[in-house]
Amino acid sequence: MSKILMVISGADSLKLADGSAHPTGYWAEEVAASHKVLRAAGAEVDIATPGAVRPTVDALSLDERGGVPEADAQEFRAYLDGIAEQLSAPLSLAGVRASDYDAIYLPGGHAPMADLAQDADLGRLLNEADAQGKIVAALCHGVGALLSAGGQDGGFTFAGRTLTSFTDEEERQGGLGDNTPFFVESRLRERGAVVKTGAAWSNTVVEDGNLITGQNPQSSTATAEAVLKSLAGR
Repeated sequence: MSKILMVISGADSLKLADGSAHPTGYWAEEVAASHKVLRAAGAEVDIATPGAVRPTVDALSLDERGGVPEADAQEFRAYLDGIAEQLSAPLSLAGVRASDYDAIYLPGGHAPMADLAQDADLGRLLNEADAQGKIVAALCHGVGALLSAGGQDGGFTFAGRTLTSFTDEEERQGGLGDNTPFFVESRLRERGAVVKTGAAWSNTVVEDGNLITGQNPQSSTATAEAVLKSLAGR
């Protein structure tokens, strides 16, 4: 049985470019759909957050204002309720080791921009996982959490690697627009990643060796399936 660590942001607020505070959290579909696919295949899934705080779901990810139909929101709500015990008692990110897992999985929502993208414990974990050839998977704004990983020389661990992320176009169309603290796609390019994007809101997954990334919430299921396929091939 594969063992997967899902790292979820613990942030519930994001400081915007204009200095204002914006309520945030993890995106429901990205956690619920991914977790469901992984568990249905028999994988063991642990959840970790910075400081073992209970993660907050972004209210917009369960609301038509966030582009989520009510029927889908009900489905995501029901699944999250079903794993509420696990979500309420996550592991502390500082205490986990890559060697205990076959894959690290990073769902998004804007929240990772507030904590995971700068989290030293996550950076250490990602460096360990990549060095050990473990699968590193990230989704949407969760790809921005990869920015936490760097070397002693200040370089980006995933520089030169091909990946996708929530695009600048999508951020302007349905995200925070120019008030975003930073554009994930642009920041990844600046740090040396080779960013390959699909059409806005398309189901797009990019694989580069042990690195698997999904572009947006619409890519949640396909990203989890790509992780399972890669694990099965090992």
